[in-house]
Amino acid sequence: MLVRDAMSTMVLTIGPDHTLRQAARLMSARHVGAAVVLDVDADGIGILTERDILNSLGAGQNPDFETAGRHTTTDVVYASPAWTLQDAAEAMAHGGFRHLIVLDEREPVGIVSVRDIIRCWAPDRRRHSTLAG
Repeated sequence: MLVRDAMSTMVLTIGPDHTLRQAARLMSARHVGAAVVLDVDADGIGILTERDILNSLGAGQNPDFETAGRHTTTDVVYASPAWTLQDAAEAMAHGGFRHLIVLDEREPVGIVSVRDIIRCWAPDRRRHSTLAG
């Protein structure tokens, strides 16, 4: 199975000037754990995750004043829609993260998460255990 089969195509995109509270509200409303941060001035694509927001709150920072840009990961590993789910899982395990932005010709077309991969693999694992038993 490929990343394109598992990824979410509903990509939440925010700017670096969004506050962490604004980002959290948008992420919560859309039931997603990450947002793509587009910074046209820096000509880059980054990612802000729920963990980034949690770390800021844990450090006592004010979510109404902290911006997404200050907490965005910009050293991002991107996936291709043609990657296998195994490729994506290995990249996540190696990098220690749970979300990959999926790029097609330098444009974000989706996000694939550990949860997406598990949803795809779980039915196969149940079927194999039934056949083996």
